[in-house]
Amino acid sequence: METRLSEQPQMPITPAQTGAEALFVVGVSRSMQGLDRLIRELADSDMPVLLTSEPGAGKKRTAEHIHQLSNRCQRPFLVISGAQVTAPAFQEQSLRERFLSDGTTYIDEIGNLDMASQKALLAVLTRAEENGNHTQWARLICGTSHDLEADVREGRFCEDLYYRISGLSLRLLPLRQRKEDIPHLLTFFLRRYAAELNCPVPSLSLPTQQLFFEYSWPGNLRELEDAARVIVTMGDESLAMGGLRSLLTKSERHNGKRVSLKEVARTASREAERELILEVLTRTRWNRRRAAEELQISYKALLYKLKQIGYENSGGTS
Repeated sequence: METRLSEQPQMPITPAQTGAEALFVVGVSRSMQGLDRLIRELADSDMPVLLTSEPGAGKKRTAEHIHQLSNRCQRPFLVISGAQVTAPAFQEQSLRERFLSDGTTYIDEIGNLDMASQKALLAVLTRAEENGNHTQWARLICGTSHDLEADVREGRFCEDLYYRISGLSLRLLPLRQRKEDIPHLLTFFLRRYAAELNCPVPSLSLPTQQLFFEYSWPGNLRELEDAARVIVTMGDESLAMGGLRSLLTKSERHNGKRVSLKEVARTASREAERELILEVLTRTRWNRRRAAEELQISYKALLYKLKQIGYENSGGTS
């Protein structure tokens, strides 16, 4: 039986979820409910955590959620980009000291570290361990889109480092495998951006809700959040969706390309222009000269626009 987004339960927004810092949404899916229970049970542990998922599925948000639930929540949450950090950075005093602090250190996309950086990080962790007092180390959480076990077997990732960071391994499912969470996530993002822009929360039409529910979201949470931001920012669902439909289709073909507000606006403008031209042509029974007069453009310009939208050979009279 077909499931519609509108039939899903509305997201219960609690006070803790309405602040700017509240970025983690549990949702209603069995996988996320189970993940949240496990996180809450182990939040105060010193055990290192390895988060694995497709890009955009919420690894950093999950790491922040673990930190906020832990007894380290009042201490710093440090983010290190595995795509940008190099071996010398791990040798800098300031970075080494952060691993010896009592906060939480999250290394994003640790699988992107080259071998020299992996060995430098392993040396830092070894020195931290030799410091003697576990409660004085930073809680280490790492995120990756790689299959690190395969990388270890193929010599691309240091085996000792892998076992050091994977005390607890958690797999985050892609959004397409937990679609029941989409209404909750969408409501959260719409409310968040409406609050930021001090404007009403949009109420989405059923066709838009259905599109969001049926779409596979190859860019995961990041792509869904971008789409919600576009709708709130443009302030007009029909105009925003005119551009988003085209971009979401393109995104699905290109594995979750980020949604650009500027591109959405351009696409929406083209869609609106196309609809107006076809409406006027229908009203004038496809008399192109009369249509051009109504549209207040030249006949030549109308012919060019018809060619752009694939209707140059359609219609009747000139």
